[in-house]
Amino acid sequence: MPARQSLADIQFLLTEVLRAPAQWQALAPFADTDSDLAAQVLDEAAKFVDTAVAPLQRVGDEVGCQFSAGTVTTPPGFRDAYQAFWQGGWPALACAPEDGGQGLPAVLECVLYEWLAGANHGWTMAPGLLHGAYECIRHHASDALKAQYLEKVATGEWLATMCLTEAHAGSDLGLVRTRGVPQPDGSVRVNGSKIFISGGEHDLTDNIVHLVLARLPDAPAGPKGLSLFLVPKVLPDGDGRRAGPPQARPAPPGGSEPHEVGSVGASVRNAVVCERIEEKMGLHGSPTCVMRFDDATGWLVGEPHKGLAAMFVMMNAARLHVGLQGIGLLEAAWQKASAYAAERRQMRAPGAKDTSLIQDHPAIRRTLQTQRAWIDGGRVLAYHTALQLDVAKHSTDAGERAAAQRWGALVTPVLKAALTDQGFHGASACLQVFGGHGYVREWGIEQIVRDARVAMIYEGTNEIQAIDLLVRKVLADGGQGLAALLAALPGKAPGAATSVRRHALVEITQTLAIAAHSDPELPYWVADDYLRAVALVLLEWAWCQIGTASRRAHGRTPTGEADRWTAPAQAFTQWVLPEFDLRAAVLRQRIAQALEFKPKEASSA
Repeated sequence: MPARQSLADIQFLLTEVLRAPAQWQALAPFADTDSDLAAQVLDEAAKFVDTAVAPLQRVGDEVGCQFSAGTVTTPPGFRDAYQAFWQGGWPALACAPEDGGQGLPAVLECVLYEWLAGANHGWTMAPGLLHGAYECIRHHASDALKAQYLEKVATGEWLATMCLTEAHAGSDLGLVRTRGVPQPDGSVRVNGSKIFISGGEHDLTDNIVHLVLARLPDAPAGPKGLSLFLVPKVLPDGDGRRAGPPQARPAPPGGSEPHEVGSVGASVRNAVVCERIEEKMGLHGSPTCVMRFDDATGWLVGEPHKGLAAMFVMMNAARLHVGLQGIGLLEAAWQKASAYAAERRQMRAPGAKDTSLIQDHPAIRRTLQTQRAWIDGGRVLAYHTALQLDVAKHSTDAGERAAAQRWGALVTPVLKAALTDQGFHGASACLQVFGGHGYVREWGIEQIVRDARVAMIYEGTNEIQAIDLLVRKVLADGGQGLAALLAALPGKAPGAATSVRRHALVEITQTLAIAAHSDPELPYWVADDYLRAVALVLLEWAWCQIGTASRRAHGRTPTGEADRWTAPAQAFTQWVLPEFDLRAAVLRQRIAQALEFKPKEASSA
């Protein structure tokens, strides 16, 4: 996917639609980050993606990762590209300067990773968890662990993994059996196996920092008994057992500076073993590993038995990026399909006298414009969410922070589920534009479809995202938080039709909360429909903002230039938004059934 091809669109959405520079400059850490600097960063990011990462897309798929005797070799060119990536400072874009980062707004990092995913999803899996690992270590690790590992992870010199899943425990983390046994020196010996570990072993970096969920000996059963441990692939001390976080020694005679135990001398491999890598439908450039911890040395991150709280910092950061993967992959598929449709001639379009380019046929125009509507609207929502993450961290106004936190909590699962769903199904629709040519490897569109499918599964399946939204977040306060979010949507006031849909969603939420008392299973039956309805209402708001900005820009630009947004706006109204009525009808029907439901105890009484 040529990143530079979407650069102008993204700059318009950031500067004209979201007024992002004014938003981030109102926050102290970004006061000096003006629109010119942001544009320069994105321009350089686009060059890097197009020249260093995108050319490795096919070799990553066709050669893939190779496994031999516990070691993993990534496809040709992957290591060189990654070394250039971290040495160029790209992983550290949004990390704090005191941790080796560049201290830039989170939304710029989001754009970078969207482009990377669209250009080469397999390669991008390697640094994909870095920012989440950084946040987890920064907020929960001890000072000693941070001194040893934080900057290495922030800069991307060392990569990180998230080790949750076990063969018998997929999404049900309460079943985790991996154990951690405390040692007298403050370390922990970790034993157990984990599956589906992206980048569990590779040759991209000299060390890998594994963040592992496990149980201490006195842990209670279930998810409340889980602790989080940092288990490096390579230990900093020669014997591999007494190794630990660095501690300052007194200065030796002669007045030289103190040095750190473990920061010099021989390094040894920890007792962490990659048993195999999975053969997968897609993402062949990313090793998905089965990892075994054999009395491996690690250290507690955060408090005992509160590992999920620490891990969720990492998971929530990852979920927004997974939603952006959906956008990036759909953009890549759209670009291929649009280019093909502009060259391929087939039959006569309605009203034409001769064979036509297939982009002139209504069926093809509908497909391309519909996917464009999802890309553009999805970007507005994802970028606004990234801006809200910075507001939640840095605003001096308590009300602003609370509103931003509410947005992140409610909208992140919507973006993860809706955008990855559309990333896969929309890419499949773009493949259809090619006809039979799309099904063969030559054109590259089939790889995008295969690679996109996993994003609907990892970081919490889309069904889990829907349950998280409806059961844990919306119904927990009777829908008040969602109603407040909808009422406070920034920008121009919605039109009558928009208001009707927002009011309908609030009314459905209120009646659903009542009906759930009669039928406790109800929210679980309809969670997917509910999340989709929320996504459509949010996308409608996004397109209202795009329309307002486009009309405003039209007065300052040459005639026709602002019309870039007209066709997808019409497609959204005609082909996407009507789905809200379908979802609303499904929800209302199921709610009505629940309200008629009489529990056996009540009827027998």
